[in-house]
Amino acid sequence: MVSFGSGRLVYDVKEGWGELPEGYEFTHVAGVAVDSHDKVYVFNRSSHPVIVLDREGKFLTSWGEGIFGRPHGAYIGPGDEVYCVDDGNHTVRKFTAEGELLLSLGIEGQTQDEAPFNRPTDAALSPSGELYVSDGYGNHRIHKYSPEGELLFSWGEEGDGPGQFDIPHGIWVDNDNLVYVADRQNHRIQIFNSQGEYLDQWNGFRQPCTVFIDAEDHVYVPELQARMSILNKDGELITRWGEEKSKEPGLFFGPHCACVDSRGDLYVGEVLEGQRIQKFVRKS
Repeated sequence: MVSFGSGRLVYDVKEGWGELPEGYEFTHVAGVAVDSHDKVYVFNRSSHPVIVLDREGKFLTSWGEGIFGRPHGAYIGPGDEVYCVDDGNHTVRKFTAEGELLLSLGIEGQTQDEAPFNRPTDAALSPSGELYVSDGYGNHRIHKYSPEGELLFSWGEEGDGPGQFDIPHGIWVDNDNLVYVADRQNHRIQIFNSQGEYLDQWNGFRQPCTVFIDAEDHVYVPELQARMSILNKDGELITRWGEEKSKEPGLFFGPHCACVDSRGDLYVGEVLEGQRIQKFVRKS
């Protein structure tokens, strides 16, 4: 078996992970998230947009049929609430783990210039429950909401300077309230404080799509140009694999999202011709 990664982060790919009922398929896996029970929520663009699997890949349930325009980002809160970002319908919705709608932000089917939303891409919570949304394709901005869904403020504009964006595509907030934005077409990660003030940037990526930070402060960055990178919180590269587009197990065609479970196993979802979810079992 071929292993991937290096050092303390070495993985075996679990080929064929993710059993689906007859008639189901993974189509453009745009978002993936794991809840407190290690259930994996695969947010994809098939007719079954939210597919829930256990950590062994057994199908548990699906929901969201007929609701979404174009699934794009997924995030699970501390109470296992599921946040689904829909760039086709210009909304961010919060659901229970069973798919019951709790909160909806944005006006379905309507783009909003400057104000939320114009094709949003991702969402993440701060430790105190504020919601951050990357409003990626249309507005090139970040919005911060109260836990109750009140818009607090926004920042950013199109460009390549500090605090500017060319498709803010993914977002994460760490335990220190630092905000990480995958600035996809500028090929960088930008870092801000909780007031939206620019602090730093990490360069050298190839269309970084999302950011996920685990309990050990490893920073996972799937890059659309067929790479998976893992860094530390200082922005130093720990390991990276994948360079050429490939559908071979363990390699990538279009990695779009990533997360890990409580055991450190890694899940990577792909779009473009990839259209799959891969599980990497951590060995070290």
